[in-house]
Amino acid sequence: MIKKIGIVSLSSGVFGESFVEHEIKIGLDRLNKLGVEIEFLPNSLKGIDFLKNHPEARADDLLLAFEDDTIDMILCAIGGEDTYRLAPYLFEGDRLKNIVKQKLFLGFSDSTINHFMLNKLGIKTFYGQAFLTDVCELSDNMLAYTEKYFLELIKTGKIKEIHPSEVWYEEREDYSEKAIGIEMKSHTNTGFELLRGNPIFSGKILGGCIESIYDMLDNSLFEDTVKNCSKYDLFPSLEAWENQILLIETSQEKIKPDLYRKMILALKDYGIFDKLSGILVGKPQNEIYYEEYKSILLEEITNKIDLPIVYNINIGHSTPRCIIPFGAEAEVNVSRQTISFNY
Repeated sequence: MIKKIGIVSLSSGVFGESFVEHEIKIGLDRLNKLGVEIEFLPNSLKGIDFLKNHPEARADDLLLAFEDDTIDMILCAIGGEDTYRLAPYLFEGDRLKNIVKQKLFLGFSDSTINHFMLNKLGIKTFYGQAFLTDVCELSDNMLAYTEKYFLELIKTGKIKEIHPSEVWYEEREDYSEKAIGIEMKSHTNTGFELLRGNPIFSGKILGGCIESIYDMLDNSLFEDTVKNCSKYDLFPSLEAWENQILLIETSQEKIKPDLYRKMILALKDYGIFDKLSGILVGKPQNEIYYEEYKSILLEEITNKIDLPIVYNINIGHSTPRCIIPFGAEAEVNVSRQTISFNY
């Protein structure tokens, strides 16, 4: 059982703004009832402006969280868009390498880049949830499917197997105090969908939000993302992707199909699809562009026509969310509707 969680703001500083205080209280109450001690790392609550202007402060918090042996789990407060800017403050002088050790790390969205940073150093991480988005859910309880995996992780330190959620939810538009106790509208979920290839395949999983992955290969969002990520070799070499499984999911931006195609083509040009043993694709938020994204995947991933592609995983920006281990041996079995992990 995890005894102490350290919460970090490695991307946006929204966690330190007054308009989320009611959400934080809900999350703290839930964790306290589980008997888990919470520590906010020193810079995590300093707000949007400070953290935007001080990536070194965000990096310091991550270093401290790894260095502090009383912290069993590092939990990202929320995502954002520029955590790549932490790289110099983590990798120059081997600062992160010199103190990093295997402990639980959980986050998603822009935290995709943090997962790649830790993967570079051989650290196994967990993708799919964050404190503000999941533990602080405004409904009377955490979403049942989300809670199941969160509790499994903090009680056992592992995720043994995931399966599809029976429902998916329309995302909230109101996160104010007025929304406390209001349930989200739910719809029946259809389960893991095999778009192509063998229904059973295996490999270690790595990936995350496709926009964040694309930023490592393209400067469309910021002019220095590729330079920064290339300098520290954050995106694995082609050889490192051999027989691995790529996870991709789309953000709340609900990117238009033309841009989604561009992102898939960037990965194709890199050569990654020639190496993989399979691809897992998260459910798009609110199922926007659900069919369009499917068509693009099938149209553009053609250089390895038997490469398995599994769609509609409950991960990332569509609620509810499971948790997927990065770095553990995984077996995907679409026939059984399971993804199981061996540590």
